[in-house]
Order: sequence, then C-alpha cells, then structure tokens
Amino acid sequence: MPGEEKRLPPRPQSLNLADRTRLSVTGVEEVESFDEERIVMRTALGELTVTGSGLHVGRLSLDAGELNVEGTVNGLVYSEREEAGGFWSRLFG
Repeated sequence: MPGEEKRLPPRPQSLNLADRTRLSVTGVEEVESFDEERIVMRTALGELTVTGSGLHVGRLSLDAGELNVEGTVNGLVYSEREEAGGFWSRLFG
C-alpha cells in the first residue's frame, strides 16, 4: 500500500572470536561509536558493546552487515533492541 514502510527481515547474527584478538560480527546495522576501548553497534538482535584494549575496526561493510575487529577483546554485552525512536525519544520518553 502507498505510504506503508516495507520492513525487511533481520539479518542473521553471528559472532566469531578467535584467540580473543580477532572478532567477526554479522548482522551489523550501524556502528554507533568506537574507540580503542569500546565499540558500540546496533545489530539484528540488539545493541552490542565490545570492550577491550587496542581495538581497531579492520573491515566494516554495512551493506553486507559485517564488521571485523582486531585487538584484545575483554567483553561482549548485548542490550535490548529499541524498536522505535532515537535520541529525542530516549531523552524525553
């Protein structure tokens, strides 16, 4: 119907961590922030935060939904996915 937004099914999600130094993530929709100690991304299954030291984004393809990270990974934490809204709805919601 006109005016209706077409929702695509979520991309498959996978994590592959090798030797705590090389992380591959699929299902990535957006990288929200990153530095050498933390990478925050929105994935098909919610917000994923990667913590560690010397973190470096080696490859990022949002078209394919893939992200490769190098460095020492100390933690991977998922947060619930926000279905609607953005900064303002979180601030005033």
